[in-house]
Amino acid sequence: MLPIPRCSPSAHVGTRGSGTAAGFVLALLLSLNPALAQAPDARGGDRAERWVAGQVLVKPKPGLSEARLERILARHDGRTVGRIPQIDVRIIRVPEHAEERVAAALARNPNIKFAERDYLEEPAYVEPNDPRFDNAWHLTKIGSPEAWSVSQGDGVIVAILDTGIHASHPEFKDKLVKGWNSASQNDDTSDINGHGTRVAGTVGAATDNAAGVAAVGWNARIMPIRVTDRSDGVAASSAMARAVTWAADNGAHIANMSYESWRHSTVASAAKYMRDKGGLVFGAAGNSGTDAGHTPTPHVIVVSATGSSDSRTSWSNYGDYVDLAAPGASIQTTSGSSSYSSVSGTSFASPIGAAVAALVWAANPALAPAQVEDILFRTAVDLGDPGWDRRYGWGRVDAAAAVAAAWTADEDVKAPEARFVTPGDGATVSGLAQVTVEAKDNVGVTQVVVFANGRELGVESVAPYEFVWDTTLEAEGSADLRVEARDAAGNVGFASIRVAVEQPVEPEPELNEETKQPAPEEEIPTPEDTEPPVVLFLSPADDETVSGNVRIEASARDNVGVVRMTLLIDGQQWCSSDSDSIRCSWHTRRVPDGQYVITAYAEDAAGNLGVESITVQVGSSSDEEGGGGPPPGRGRNR
Repeated sequence: MLPIPRCSPSAHVGTRGSGTAAGFVLALLLSLNPALAQAPDARGGDRAERWVAGQVLVKPKPGLSEARLERILARHDGRTVGRIPQIDVRIIRVPEHAEERVAAALARNPNIKFAERDYLEEPAYVEPNDPRFDNAWHLTKIGSPEAWSVSQGDGVIVAILDTGIHASHPEFKDKLVKGWNSASQNDDTSDINGHGTRVAGTVGAATDNAAGVAAVGWNARIMPIRVTDRSDGVAASSAMARAVTWAADNGAHIANMSYESWRHSTVASAAKYMRDKGGLVFGAAGNSGTDAGHTPTPHVIVVSATGSSDSRTSWSNYGDYVDLAAPGASIQTTSGSSSYSSVSGTSFASPIGAAVAALVWAANPALAPAQVEDILFRTAVDLGDPGWDRRYGWGRVDAAAAVAAAWTADEDVKAPEARFVTPGDGATVSGLAQVTVEAKDNVGVTQVVVFANGRELGVESVAPYEFVWDTTLEAEGSADLRVEARDAAGNVGFASIRVAVEQPVEPEPELNEETKQPAPEEEIPTPEDTEPPVVLFLSPADDETVSGNVRIEASARDNVGVVRMTLLIDGQQWCSSDSDSIRCSWHTRRVPDGQYVITAYAEDAAGNLGVESITVQVGSSSDEEGGGGPPPGRGRNR
């Protein structure tokens, strides 16, 4: 029997055998109608589902004009009150208690990339019950002393996105760089809760100073960014996204958020922005002791917690979103303005992972973010099931092995591949045309730029790469579209097509007989949706020979929106996702060599079904000695 695959958090996972037939799966897909979970009010209920009252976050597709965006918002009694310019996310004021309804309606608009409530998240830590340890067990467990003989984190800045830092603590003398308060947007980075000081100490407390505690990052510098003005430490997605983009713009190499904010689209977009600027973002898996069911994000390294016995702690979350594990129980760190404490939580596992990344980058500053990530995944101590698994990700971080591997990374010289999906070459377009691009790279695409007749139409950094082209601004006749896809190493791939622009004849407005003014526009009824989604495989390629841990990734586009995707291997359901993309792993070491058919289904809200299949050849694994590390290049490029 095959192992359970990694897939989207809402997946219903099947295994190879004599069970489910492809026809049954198809019937099942058509019968599914996922319901939206009802979240409690921001003033009470489950802490994981609270949000800022009367506020939503909206990202329009590149190319949509401000005037058209405001008209869309006005239909839902929304108005723009702020903007996070680096990721083009708008902060929208809406009627209180209408946040969920408005966000859902805007998310269905084909000109909107995403819309969501401005979620509130608590810091991901737990209060320990055990007595304080005098021995920092985690430092030797992850091989910090061996790593320090090669790298001590010099020249690397780690931003701590948290409740602030007690700068007067002696462990932070000469260790802090200028920070910011993203909640009130001022320079007050004092610790309002205490959590941030504890997190910062795990990364960058003064080391080898004959006092206090040692930190994994040794000489790494700390950038304090306070993301909340609340004494309970709760932070809004908008403040966290501002913090990430500010860190990226002000010299931070790494950002740590010991929150679960990474699971929201706005924060994930900010993390992608930082990655495109050459940095990495780490996040805490959470402390509920369950699979929280979050959707994986390729832009944040999510860390679960282990104890001194190298097993997952009972309170650490786990799931398809976990990338890495790190010590998180009874960690010695800074506390208050001059004291120390033993702390536990994924809040402290995440910065330990971030600190190891700092050591890797200091050992080889020429590494791209994807290469640092790949090194962390590839050198991690494999715990649990072979290769990636839902409790430890790629394994427990190993500082000594990661620093040693920093010298062997190859330079990225391969340009991304790009192509237009819509419109097709020679197509006729008019009005607001949807432009969709597919881009792939051996390490990772950082930016996709589309030009219409030489004029920049828009920039997108997060797949699916979708743009809005207002063709009413073009002259009627032929028009050239060009796309440029860029990676972190500066390699550029491009593609061009030529289309025909057709300007529809606008009818004369009908005048009111009494007022002689144009009659008000009638609401145009929504036509019945009969168009099925279009499915695209991102990896592996058709006819590719694969081995080891194979990353399977597909996406879908639809004129209205995709509500569910499912992957099948040789007709057996493998994993599923309640979104327009799906990613999972297939451990081919445990299957016979030969040909396999991978099929992806995409369903829209009207029940239309799109399907695409590829064939791959499973060969012998070429990395048996590595014990199931990530695939070449980016590791887990979900």
